[in-house]
Order: sequence, then structure tokens, then C-alpha cells
Amino acid sequence: MALSPIATRKFLVSVSTVFCVHSFDLAQREPVVNAGKRKVGINAGAVLCASALFLLCQPHPVLPQAPFYQGKTITVIAGQEPGGLGDLRLKSILPYLKRHIPGQPNIVTEYMPGGGGRKAANYIYRTARPDGLTLGYPPGGFVRAAALNEPGVDYELDKFSFYGTAESEDHYVFLTRRESNLGTLDRLRASPGVRIGAQSVGHVIHTLARLFAYILRLNEPRFVTGYSGPEMDQALLRGELDARVNVVPSLLRRNPEWIEKKLVDFHVVLQIPKASTHPRFAHLPELESFARTDRERRLLEIYRSFSIAGATFVTPPRTPPERVRMLRDAITAAYKDPEFFNDYKKLTGDAPSPLTPDEFDEVLKKLPRDPQDVDLFKK
Repeated sequence: MALSPIATRKFLVSVSTVFCVHSFDLAQREPVVNAGKRKVGINAGAVLCASALFLLCQPHPVLPQAPFYQGKTITVIAGQEPGGLGDLRLKSILPYLKRHIPGQPNIVTEYMPGGGGRKAANYIYRTARPDGLTLGYPPGGFVRAAALNEPGVDYELDKFSFYGTAESEDHYVFLTRRESNLGTLDRLRASPGVRIGAQSVGHVIHTLARLFAYILRLNEPRFVTGYSGPEMDQALLRGELDARVNVVPSLLRRNPEWIEKKLVDFHVVLQIPKASTHPRFAHLPELESFARTDRERRLLEIYRSFSIAGATFVTPPRTPPERVRMLRDAITAAYKDPEFFNDYKKLTGDAPSPLTPDEFDEVLKKLPRDPQDVDLFKK
């Protein structure tokens, strides 16, 4: 059986000690006539033993340890539905995250949509083991929900560790099905009960649908939830829905024929940040141009602030600091990887606008948390 380095050293020290003692004992027993030789023998033995003990007692070199993540598997709990833009953004990041984590662990994804990211965030906060092997990836709505003290939030935002975001710029358009005959804003506003689709209550698209309807002063709109992104597209074409809010990259990647065949009418765009125009929809009026009061303009300002904090990786409270640092360094390196930009754009249809973990932390510190702002947004 092989001995460990420490056990081996102890064994050698013991053997050397016995050898030295035995050597001195023999030297002492030699006849007096050999006193001269005995003296030489004692001196030589002393030098030999001292040298051996000196070498054995030197600090042994520390053997290199394998990286913590080598041979392990990280599970990512995604708060999005599979197949949507949020899922594509996640899939574009994971290969680069793996590349830059020391040890290059396997990474698998489990989907847990619901509550605009609250379900996944609750799981990471309450259930996931804080070992650095489980990451959450809820959509950005979970940040807003916590800051606004909305129902269903069972986590404390400030106790998570955050890992930046790949997307701090976004463009959303409000569109209607051409056959619904709502092609102008006057018709849209005059038609009662316009059916607007969304994923779930609290999802980014649901919140935006309500925001567009409020600023545009639609007439008693109906918000129909329970769809995934692709399911909503089909429901619109079938006539189950009249309208929806669409994030531009998803629209251009998944439904370019809507534009080419003029199957839908586009009415308004929301730009995040406000000055960030999209070349395909620069002709549309920006939503803020329809705001009539300072209160409505402040409402849009608050929403833009929340939206800059997009989907992000999170780890549970009490995750070891050294693993948090390792993951934050890895995601920072991933966002700066020269190949990431092209692959992200190829997969999602839009260029990334990443924030590093440190930059993301600064955005979180500036989120609106004033009670008056919270009350305004909730209304």
C-alpha cells in the first residue's frame, strides 16, 4: 500500500533516528585501543545523521491540486421557457462560461419558468445547495419583483451573488395582427377589449404589455397569459390574440416573414436605454412620446432602470467566497472573449451589450427603491 507524502516523511525520520542512535551506541562499545577510530566514527556518524535529519525536515513541496470544478457538473436553473430568446441568450453564454472556469466542468440546464423569474429565484434562494454547483438564471423581472415587494418573492435580493448580464440594451415593439384591422393608433385606441398576449403574470412581456396599454391609453384591454413565446406567435396568427409585445431580436430571428409579408402592424417602440435606437425600427415613435404627464415619464424612467439589470446568473447565499470569485472571474472573461460577440449575435440575432459582475452590482445599487416610486410602478 502506498504511503502519503507526510507518512513517508515520518517513516524516514524515524528510521534515520534509529540508525543514528544505533551508530553511536556501536561506537561507544568499541575497545579503547580503537579510540582514535571510534572518535572518527562518531564524528562521521554525527555528520551523516545531522545531514539526513536536516534534509528530511525541510518543508516538502506542496503538490498541485486539481481545480475544484474539474470533473464536476454545474446545474443551471433557467427561469425561461425553452426555445425563447432568453433561452438562446443562455445557450450562447454557457460554452464560454465553461471555457473560462478552471477545470472546465460540465454544465447542464434545467428549466423552471414561472412568475417572471420568481420561481427559479425562490428555488435558488431556499432550496439549492450553496456549493457553487447550482446557478440560477432567472429573467430580469425577478430583480424588479423584489425591489417592488411584489407577491411571490421569497428571496432577499441583496443576499444573492450576481454575475453580470449579457444584455443591458433592449428594444420592444407593440404589434397587432394585420387581419384584426387595428393598423392605426386611432383604431387601436378606439377598439375595446383588445386581447394582448403574455407568458405569465410578472413576466417581462406581461409587465410591458400593461405598460404599453397604459401609456397608449387603450380601451379596457384584456391580458391573456399562459403562453411561451413561440406559442404566443401561433396564437396571434390563429386569431386568439390581437396584439403582443415582442423583443426585437426574437422577432427578427423567429418571424422575419411577419415583416416581409406584412402580416402584422407595428405601432410603437420602447428603447432601453432611451437613446438606443434599432435600425429596423427607428421610424417608429418611441413610447415616451405618448406620455402626457411627469408621472408617466417617471414611470418609464423607472422601468428602464429595472430593465438594464437583465437576466443574470445568481448563486445562493453562503456560497463559498472563493467559488463566487472563480465564477465571477469566469463570466467576466467569457464576456470579453473575442469569439463570444460573434457567436452570441449568430445565435440570438442581436449583438450583446454585456455588463461585468462589478458593473452589474453598481446598477443594482442605483435601482429605484423609494416608496413613492414603488407605489407609482405598482399602480
